[in-house]
Amino acid sequence: MNNNVKMQKSSKIFVAGGTGLVGSAIIENLLNKGYTNIVANYHTRVPNNSKFNIKHSTLKTNSVRYEKLDLLDTVATEAFFKQEKPEFVFLAAAKVGGIIANNTYRADFIYENLQIQNNIIHQSYLNGVKKLMFLGSTCIYPKNCPQPMKEEYLLTSELEYTNEPYAIAKIAGIKMCESYNLQYGTNYISVMPTNLYGPNDNFDLEKSHVLPALIRKIHLGKALEDNNWDAIREDLNKLPIEGIDGSASEKEILYILDKYGIKSLNIKHSKLNISIEIWGSGKPRREFLWSHDMADACVFLMENRDFKDIISQQFTNTPITNNLSLSQSTITQPMADEKSCEALTQSPITNAPSGNALGVHQSLSNEVRNTHINIGTGVDISIKELAETIKEIVGFKGELYFNTEKPDGTMKKLTDPSKLHSLGWHHKVELHDGIRRMYEWYKGKTNE
Repeated sequence: MNNNVKMQKSSKIFVAGGTGLVGSAIIENLLNKGYTNIVANYHTRVPNNSKFNIKHSTLKTNSVRYEKLDLLDTVATEAFFKQEKPEFVFLAAAKVGGIIANNTYRADFIYENLQIQNNIIHQSYLNGVKKLMFLGSTCIYPKNCPQPMKEEYLLTSELEYTNEPYAIAKIAGIKMCESYNLQYGTNYISVMPTNLYGPNDNFDLEKSHVLPALIRKIHLGKALEDNNWDAIREDLNKLPIEGIDGSASEKEILYILDKYGIKSLNIKHSKLNISIEIWGSGKPRREFLWSHDMADACVFLMENRDFKDIISQQFTNTPITNNLSLSQSTITQPMADEKSCEALTQSPITNAPSGNALGVHQSLSNEVRNTHINIGTGVDISIKELAETIKEIVGFKGELYFNTEKPDGTMKKLTDPSKLHSLGWHHKVELHDGIRRMYEWYKGKTNE
């Protein structure tokens, strides 16, 4: 398969998971750059701003065609690829959630993510997709990973237990892309974004990640503080909490808000004194990336970089020094030269004998590993600082209560985006500006 392929404005592009945080941002970026032949799938989450009869399987909005497709269904996914014949694929579909959801629905997270990945990657190969991007997460790295996290730290020690099934599924996706590239000469690249936030994020307090959860909790706290029951009911009508919507009584609403850490303490200066409970000490540090920056990085790589570029850069750099007590056997060894690594991706070996499964161009000392790319900012913030920033942007005057009886989780998770920088891309939106944009988007959604 030819690895020197470029996306044209008229190329057929399939965005799997096109209505989620990641997929919708990628579609918007593609549209802004003038791409005109985009197809995406939806399953339970209907595309925004569509005025269509949901009984129909095909929706078209904003120059994008959406097909109703359950990517867990192998037969349906096979039929879709045979009919559509996409040239380029962004694999942004996944089952995602916060720490509670990951730990509670462990079987669902590993099964559904593996099934989605297997269906799309294999059908892309069978139907001659020119290039595929697989999106994962930085939770693939070990629980006690050295900081900042470099790509070569993958599989050097045990994973964080709470999201281990999800992480293993994403690691399998990386290895599947690498393996198809080596055996079949495909051009599949894997990217691992850090914690994302932005429009179309998940604000469900039962399942959301920390940043959207804090935005919604502090927004509701502000409304409660101002005795603005219209705003509270509008919010709950858009996204009920455990079945409680805006039609519930004030008593029922106050109960469910209290359960999720939005607590009315007492009356102070004719206003309710509100406290927002946050799990842990607030000391853990996390990195956050604006979803539109992530999308820009993904499209940049799909437009400008191929698998052979990634391994060429990796194998012609200075070998990694083992100064962090990582297992030397897990760190990729350099190849002899650029020509040998280019040969790996240009010589499909579908009929290679079992004793030479990686082909004549690769010896056992030239192991192809860790070809994924971190997408991040390289800058982190404590959860306490994050909550205080959101409090200031929302205009909340109440208290932030850090419940130290609840777990902190990993104390620091920060990516090293050096590989991405060397490939030519840097982030643009800083966190304070991104949170302000996201909150304005959220307020607009709840007022629709």
